Amino acid sequence: MIRQAALLALALFARPVFAQAPSCHIPEHVTAPPIAAPDGPARNLPITHYVLALTWAPDFCATHGGTADAMPECDLHGARFGFVLHGLWPDAAHGTWPQWCPAKAPATLQVPADVTRGMLCTTPSPALIAHEWAKHGTCMAPRPEVYFTQSAAMFHALHLPDMAALSRRAHLTAGDLRSAFAEANPLYPRAAIGVATGEGGSLQEVHVCFDRRLRPAACTERGMADTAPLRIVPQGR
Repeated sequence: MIRQAALLALALFARPVFAQAPSCHIPEHVTAPPIAAPDGPARNLPITHYVLALTWAPDFCATHGGTADAMPECDLHGARFGFVLHGLWPDAAHGTWPQWCPAKAPATLQVPADVTRGMLCTTPSPALIAHEWAKHGTCMAPRPEVYFTQSAAMFHALHLPDMAALSRRAHLTAGDLRSAFAEANPLYPRAAIGVATGEGGSLQEVHVCFDRRLRPAACTERGMADTAPLRIVPQGR
């Protein structure tokens, strides 16, 4: 469960960086997204650690930009995002995780419009915001605003490496990206950085791992091995 002390401590280190986007235009009027429908069984399990999942938007847009699943970050008339926050996920032992936990009050199952609006420069999809709260946030926070304040603070506390330079590097590997994240964030060991790739070794996500007290910790699943070739779709393509 998120504790208020940890929330405030992380917020102190939050940086005013919005998902590596040169600009972010938030609509003046934002409505509350519909409550997300479960995509699996409810599991209320003891939390042993957490994963902060960052999606590399240029890769997502390259593979989804022409489909109905495309998110607003793929709109060429808006901000061209780099990393965006997929979500903060609670994990449990033995390769499983809590999900779709019952809300303490039915009204809290829907993310309010003001909370949604406040997240759009970090997670630029109202549908994803609703999904992350209903699937993951309900298992670790009493209300949507607590969950999203926590996850946004953790995301903005990260120093992101120079992805443009990395995308131009010849013979890039997953280990190179881990090293770049660790160098930019000295308190985060390389073992706390997971790398997920798609077809052809293209970077999809970076997973930053924490223990149950929200301190950087080794990932139980690190994704690609250090020696795996890695391709980074450039931002702004």
